Order: sequence, then C-alpha cells, then structure tokens
Amino acid sequence: MVMSLVISLPLILVIVTAGVDGQQYWAVNYSPSYVCALKQSTVKLSCALNYPHDHELTRAFWTKTAVTDGDPPNLCLDPEKRGRVQCDSEDKDTYRITLTNVTKADKHIYYCRFTTDRGRWTGIPGAQLDVTDLQVETQQSVKEGDSVTLTCKSSCSLPQQTTFIWFRKRQRLTRGIITENQLQLQSVSRQDSGNYQCAVSGYQHLKSPPVYLQVRWDDGLQDWGVNYSHSYVCALKGSTVKLSCTLKYPSGCKIETVFWTKPAVTDGELPSLCLVPKKRGRVQCVSEYKDTYRITLTHVTEADKHIYCCRFTTNTTAGKWTGVPGAQLDVTDLQVETQQSVKERDSVTLTCKRQLLSASTNNIHLVQKHTEINYRNHHKESASAAVSQSSRFRKLSVCCFRISASEVSTCLSSSTM
Repeated sequence: MVMSLVISLPLILVIVTAGVDGQQYWAVNYSPSYVCALKQSTVKLSCALNYPHDHELTRAFWTKTAVTDGDPPNLCLDPEKRGRVQCDSEDKDTYRITLTNVTKADKHIYYCRFTTDRGRWTGIPGAQLDVTDLQVETQQSVKEGDSVTLTCKSSCSLPQQTTFIWFRKRQRLTRGIITENQLQLQSVSRQDSGNYQCAVSGYQHLKSPPVYLQVRWDDGLQDWGVNYSHSYVCALKGSTVKLSCTLKYPSGCKIETVFWTKPAVTDGELPSLCLVPKKRGRVQCVSEYKDTYRITLTHVTEADKHIYCCRFTTNTTAGKWTGVPGAQLDVTDLQVETQQSVKERDSVTLTCKRQLLSASTNNIHLVQKHTEINYRNHHKESASAAVSQSSRFRKLSVCCFRISASEVSTCLSSSTM
C-alpha cells in the first residue's frame, strides 16, 4: 500500500505596482538646478530625461512655460532670441541650452519638455536662472589713517568659488586685503581717493559701476550726510515705491540743489532722475518738508532695480554730497511651485515664491503689510484641499500679495495638473 503525503501551502501573491501611471519612470534632472549669472555672461543648462524603456523619444526642447498638456513655445525657435540661444543634444537623452549675453529679461525658470510615442512630460520645478550685476558699497568719505571696507554686492548668490577682482581708476589693485567679496584698505591716505570697481575672475570686462571713495584730512565730516527712510526695498512688479532722504550739512551752508540719481559717484555732475524724459509721468520728486526729499516710482519693472542716491549741493565751494551707499530697490514677481503630478486623495503643498536679494531680514522692507492668497481657475482657494476626481483637469494656479484692502498685485501664473 502506497501512501502519499500532500501538504497544502498558502498561496502568496506578490504584486509589484509602478505607482499611478508608472510615474516614477518619468522625470527630468537638471544640471545645475540654479544659476546666478552676471549680466552679459554666458549660461549653460542641461537636462537628463527619464521615461519608460519601451517608449521611443520623439521630441525634446526647452521652454519657459510650465504646462503639462498642450505644446508650450520652444525657446530655440523664438525669433527674438535667434543668435543668442542655442540648443543641442550632449548625448542620448541629455539636452543643453546655451544663453549668451544674458540680461535681466532672461531671469526665469527654464523647463525641459519632451514627448515619446506614448506620452509627454514637463520637468517641474525646472532650472532657475538669476541674473545680476555688481555694485560696490563703502563709506562715502573717510579721514586719512582710517581703515575702509569695500563690498562687491550682487543681487543673487554667486558660486562659493567665485574670485573677486578690484580696480581703482580702472587699474587692477595690488594693495589691500581681499576676503571673498570684500576689499579692506588699512590706514588710507589721500592717494587712495578715486573711483573703485569690482569684477569676477574670468569676467574682468564686466565691471561694476564706479563708486568714488574720498579720503580727506578734513576733520568735520560728521556735519555731512544723507539718511534714507529705507536702505532696501523689495517691491512687486507693477507696484508703487516711495523713497525718502534727509540731508545733513553744516549750519553755515545753504542748500542750492537736491535731486535723486542712480550712479553712486561723488565727482562731476550727475543726471537727475526726475528730468529723464523716458521716466516722465512715472517718476515724481517732491520735497516732503525741510531737508527731506521723496522720489515716487509707479508701475515699477525690473529696469527700475537699482541703487538710488540723493545728491545735493550747497553755496560753498566744496559743499557737494552724494548719499552713498544709497537706497536699494529690488523688483520681484511671484512663482507657484508644486509637484507636477500626485495621486487622488493625496495632500498637496503649493508654494508662492518670490525672489529676493540675499540680504538679512532686518534690511528687507516689503511695501506695506502683505498677505499671500492662492487662486485655482481664477477662484480664491481655501488654505488646503485634498485632490479630488475633478483635479485631473488642468488648473491655473496663481499666487498674489494683498498690499492693502484696496490693492492686490498678482504673480505670473503656473499651470499645474
């Protein structure tokens, strides 16, 4: 008699899922993801594409529009950028965009968009390009024997390995101690007076505007000066900005002229911003009260991003003064950042980002008090919402600042899924 032993084992079924629509196979990696570039320099951005292995890539291009459906404009086919923008393939699935002679208008987030024979993808959050020029900040006047620190400032964070170069009267300086972006001059003499400029190694031709340092034997400098209502203002594009300056001068002097100007130099006669024809109707200069003068700029743009200085002259021969380092105006717009795709019932965080200078919080003055508001499909959105079935349609996400009860400034919108 043959006996058989049958052992029943539980059946274990292992299911490996690839997520909703296999989205982990779709991605774009940027190198670098953030660039702070000098105005008029050359910038290169690369993107590496990921997609399912059984798909065939049919098209890849760079764009500034963050959409997940439709066909956004191809930057390399933009007639306005012809000759200044070049796109090429570095190797398989890696694509590069090169922008030459960059300007503040190129300051944006750049996205790689690609399609396969069975799908398409936009690489969000993209690669961000910031464009800056250089500015020298220092005391306006010092006495012989003093120590002086000059700082080369940029509106975004240049790479840590950046080497700064200093010039006086357009000649490269051989004296002084250079530490990162600062030049320290010990025990200055009147021979150290002159226009100072800074530049970055490799871009010596892209110097900062000159700033005049005056070294005097005169001991009465404490009688001269300019105080600004705000040394730094971050304003939303399209808003109105008001800057005030209060003058200080010896009691025996009489004010002859006062005006606002942009070049921070103390020799020669400088242009008055209120007399510039291009700014007529958008810039207003008034005297608030004795020795206090205000400039008002309406509908500000990135072209208004600058350092503004008060310049005044008196009835004495040497009685001229420019209030250095001045009041700095930064102009920003807003961007929405979020995940490109999520699963139903997930929680989603949308961030309303604004681009500010790398300044300490104490120096930042946002125009009046502000409140961030989010919109979806042009309707005010609640603070948080779960993703529902209807969220599968494309949405237009917008963030804005409420400047006052009667005024709202909105940002550039981003389309999200």
